[in-house]
Amino acid sequence: MTGRGRVTGRRRVTPVEWGYAAAWRLVRAMPRPVAAAVFRAGADRAHRRGGPGVRRLAANLRRVVGPDLPAAEFDLLARDAVRSYARYWMEMFRLPSLTRAQRLAAFHLAGADMLGAHVAAGQGAVVALPHAGNWDAAGAWVAANGWPLTTVAERLRPEGVYERFVAVRQRLGMEIIPATGGPRPPFDVLVDRISAGHIVPLLADRDLSARGVEVTFFGGRTRMPAGPALLALRTGAPLYVTTMWFEPDVAHGALDGPLPLPDPATGSLDERVRRLTQQVADRLATGIARHPQDWHMMQRLWLDEVPAAAGAGPG
Repeated sequence: MTGRGRVTGRRRVTPVEWGYAAAWRLVRAMPRPVAAAVFRAGADRAHRRGGPGVRRLAANLRRVVGPDLPAAEFDLLARDAVRSYARYWMEMFRLPSLTRAQRLAAFHLAGADMLGAHVAAGQGAVVALPHAGNWDAAGAWVAANGWPLTTVAERLRPEGVYERFVAVRQRLGMEIIPATGGPRPPFDVLVDRISAGHIVPLLADRDLSARGVEVTFFGGRTRMPAGPALLALRTGAPLYVTTMWFEPDVAHGALDGPLPLPDPATGSLDERVRRLTQQVADRLATGIARHPQDWHMMQRLWLDEVPAAAGAGPG
């Protein structure tokens, strides 16, 4: 063991990777009330310290609720948002230990019958998600229903952390396609999976490419990924937007859609992608405004903000 990690086989295992591995073991071994209390205490400590990620989260939330919410109420909202983010991690670490019945009970989706009907008909569907509530519990729930699911994952660093997340999600029944570095372009793979009747959920409230579609979001300009709209337009698959939030005992989601797809006669493909992505942004905003405390956005989003104001929290 060195200060930079231990070599296992041909790859060096970093302290960060060991930390995630330890968390998966330890949190799964704790009774849920104990784990929840530990993570809540950690969230409250992080909120009081006000590090870069917490400051960025608060700045994003202020965009959502506007300038008129009193400071004391806003501080409680920001604290609850940090608690919600901690709850996501606590539940993520515990997911691999849950039985199929427990995974089905851990998430409730309003509108699930629509997805079930698509699966029964062998029709794929695209679902645009926010970074809110527990999207991993949602994916595990879909897979526990026996519905085929394929999604894309950001390639994290160090590589070992990315590999662990992929392995956990695959054990839960999800097919994970790397956003970069895979044998085929992820868009091509997703087109194939939609044609095969898979559900394709995609996180849609943050663009990772710097080539996304400009949209209006909570009154400001930002970029969002074109993927959900482009997949729906290329394949004809129904496109839904999901609101995600937590209740005290269960993570929730609600499907909105399917969104009307622009007719090809109304403009070029690029124009139709822009219009449809704006629809996605509008419906994401509606859901986030209903449950702002469960939106876990710790990165800079709006184009009118200077980069120096951005936080460095995890996403």
